[in-house]
Amino acid sequence: MNTKIFATLFLAVFAVTLGVGLVVPLLPVYAHELGATGLYIGFIFGAFSLSRTVFLPFFGRLSDLKGRKPFITTGLLAYFLVSIGLTLSRDVTLLILIRLFQGIASAMILPVAQAYVGEITPKHREGFVMGLFNISLYAGLSLGPVVGGVVHDAFGLQTSFLSMGAVSLSGFFLCLVLLPPGQEERPLVPTRSPVRYRILMRNQYLGALFFFRFAFTTSIGMVWAFLPLLAGLEFNLSSSAIGILVMLGVLTTGLLQTPMGLLADRFDKRALIVWGGIVAAGAVFSFVYAQGFWGLFAANVLFGVGGGMAMPSVMAMTVIIGRHTASMGSIMGLLTMGHSLGMLTGPIIAGFMMDTFHLSLAFVAGAVIMGLGSVVALVFTSGFQRWAEETGHD
Repeated sequence: MNTKIFATLFLAVFAVTLGVGLVVPLLPVYAHELGATGLYIGFIFGAFSLSRTVFLPFFGRLSDLKGRKPFITTGLLAYFLVSIGLTLSRDVTLLILIRLFQGIASAMILPVAQAYVGEITPKHREGFVMGLFNISLYAGLSLGPVVGGVVHDAFGLQTSFLSMGAVSLSGFFLCLVLLPPGQEERPLVPTRSPVRYRILMRNQYLGALFFFRFAFTTSIGMVWAFLPLLAGLEFNLSSSAIGILVMLGVLTTGLLQTPMGLLADRFDKRALIVWGGIVAAGAVFSFVYAQGFWGLFAANVLFGVGGGMAMPSVMAMTVIIGRHTASMGSIMGLLTMGHSLGMLTGPIIAGFMMDTFHLSLAFVAGAVIMGLGSVVALVFTSGFQRWAEETGHD
């Protein structure tokens, strides 16, 4: 494995996710100060997921054909421009447009970087390498809100926006200088063209991984959107306590990426995914009965453990499918699309359950969806190991 490329991509993804974490928790406050209603705040957040979902398949396949570096560097530079736009914005409609643009930029970075790492990953090391790489994502998302809060309190909101631009620009220069030119990227299978999407979508293993990722991020969306409400309304917890709770699940998942990646390379990936999904489903359901800070603390840690068990194996199986189809970028784009759809769908379903029935039933719905994702993974990934061996990709 080319460690220079891996380290460059790791630092670039960490920079951009740190930048996102710096800003996203502050956007509702900023939008409210500009006069945004609750509906418009929803549009500001939904715009990002919407545009990212639409463009993920496009950039994924295009990166298979044109190379990874041009898209990663363009996306990082676009994030810098987003930070400048946020600094100058004084209008709610403009904020929505900026978030749409940010979603397009995001579609160029993470799945394309994951595809690049997947291509340089040695056989039988997929779980460890992808788990190690995912630390960049979870570390950025964990530290971002903490750093963003400190910067905001010390220097103000505009400095937080500019900080996102600074870390994104540093990632841009790292990739521009240290990644080889697009034409020099080592092709995985030089004699083959990437498989078209209509054929990829017939692959039962990819379909199962897509649905599992969708179910897991739907649950994440529900927890992130409604855990603060549950903690505040039911237990009257402080904002700092709620911030710790929101960060816990992401941090726990991040800490487990490397050890669970090592397990994924040595044991049954399918079993780790299914058991991780079951643990995550149980954790979401436990929010219904959690009492006070420590009950929510335990439920969040358990949810993080479920994600930490499952995600390295999901990524490892995705890399193997990407090798088989010579469509690593397209495959990663599809999987990330499942993530975006989940983050878009989760809060909507939970909000409907809360408005129609009761807040606690939002978490019941999340547990049911996560359980269904585990069942789909159990049924439709059956025979994956044999298929991988027969196709010569494991």
